[in-house]
Amino acid sequence: MRKISVFVITIIIFGTLQTTNAQTNELDMQLEVSDEEKIILFAGFAIAIIAIFLFLARDIILRKKTLYDKEELESKKDKTYEKYHSDWGEDYEELGNRKNTKEDKEFRDAAMSDSLLNYYNILGISKDATQTDIKNKFRELAKKTHPDKTKENSEEEMAEINKAYEILSDEERREKYDRYLKEN
Repeated sequence: MRKISVFVITIIIFGTLQTTNAQTNELDMQLEVSDEEKIILFAGFAIAIIAIFLFLARDIILRKKTLYDKEELESKKDKTYEKYHSDWGEDYEELGNRKNTKEDKEFRDAAMSDSLLNYYNILGISKDATQTDIKNKFRELAKKTHPDKTKENSEEEMAEINKAYEILSDEERREKYDRYLKEN
């Protein structure tokens, strides 16, 4: 690091000596620029200024318009909407594919608190049961425990059976459930 700073200081000193030497020599050199060169220089500077302006205004130019932008609302006048909402409104699309759903969060929280029910035990089937096995077992249990058939207060048990069937009958949900059941 010290070598770099010494090198930079040397270049600065050499540059200042060079300029002072150039100013002391009386050379009769004048810069002559033709009209065509002036046009090229002006166009170059104009393009550079436009490019800088577009670069600085890119967020304003490229921003997606939300439903809020399209409507005339009172909150626009006193800027209350901007106080409580960010630019990332309902049109925000997340890059990537996380697949963190509410159900994942429920399974994760239940697995961490050891309250994740074993839906296989509720339906009385094994983990490698097929969809037809799950469907048949659900129908059998529903006939036995449905409150209209038994005339008992079996709503909670029926709700558990329904939830177990709902999760295990869907392949994607079953896969998520199995992932969190293994961690439990």
